[in-house]
Amino acid sequence: MTKNQKILLLTLLLCGTFLISACERSAFSWPAPETATIATITPTNHRELSNYLTVNDYRWETLDQGVPPFLLTALPKDIQRIKDITERKRLFFLSLLPSVLLANREITLQRQQLLIALRHHQAGLPLSIPQQQLLSRLIKDYRLRNNPLTDLNARKALLQRLDTLPPDLVLAQAANESGYGTSRFCRLGNNLFGQWTYATGTGLVPKERSAKQRHEVQRFATLYDSVRSYMNNLNAHRAYRSLRTIRAQKRTRGQALRGIDLAAGLRLYSSRRDAYVAEIRAIIRSNRLSRLATISLRPAAAEADALRTASL
Repeated sequence: MTKNQKILLLTLLLCGTFLISACERSAFSWPAPETATIATITPTNHRELSNYLTVNDYRWETLDQGVPPFLLTALPKDIQRIKDITERKRLFFLSLLPSVLLANREITLQRQQLLIALRHHQAGLPLSIPQQQLLSRLIKDYRLRNNPLTDLNARKALLQRLDTLPPDLVLAQAANESGYGTSRFCRLGNNLFGQWTYATGTGLVPKERSAKQRHEVQRFATLYDSVRSYMNNLNAHRAYRSLRTIRAQKRTRGQALRGIDLAAGLRLYSSRRDAYVAEIRAIIRSNRLSRLATISLRPAAAEADALRTASL
């Protein structure tokens, strides 16, 4: 592992550290980046956000040049005032795509480091302290009962869970669950995917919740926290085992991951079952989100000029 890889791993691990304090509102936290390559922006209105994208030459038409690596703290409160639905969708999708790609990058790097640790163990080499810490975190985050170093089934389960999700699927679900960023839970709690919590007093109480119910809709410090928590949910919860099976089969066959295909594993995400899956697929198709399958982040060097606008 090169020096640069070690630095990048350390940065991602520190940024993605699981916070267990009772006062924290999300399972994952990505603090304001310390590096000079990822901008964190907090626009006060949708025009400021749109201007930021324009300054960075970031449009549907320029996706082949890469996506600028920035993190949006929260969607502008006035996004629902955008009358042009096409424009509202454009702003929603393009603003969230960097967070999705950054979350996938973190998962990819963790997977690479896990494979290195497994090879070291199989070769009889002791794991370094960072490797031990990473392994402990993954066991907890991905809900494993046994140690993947010594249990083959646990190892297979972790490798099947620790994998990326196609951007078109993530964005389609975010659009569906948040009403393209206009839902109460998104506006007040940065919750893009309607995830619940049973920690009383930490979330938002649904207006339609019955007197017997105790769940709340989880609050997140940032939109990235919401994306990362959602990915962990799909990657670890037993309800989405079929999604992970489909993904693993695609990997084995060397096929690309497509949201249209993986959506079949979302039947249990909603009580609407097959109708929900059809709705997610319709969003992917109608917005041509499948074009995002091969899109990547811009090289860090290309973002030097973009940082001057990071103080929104």
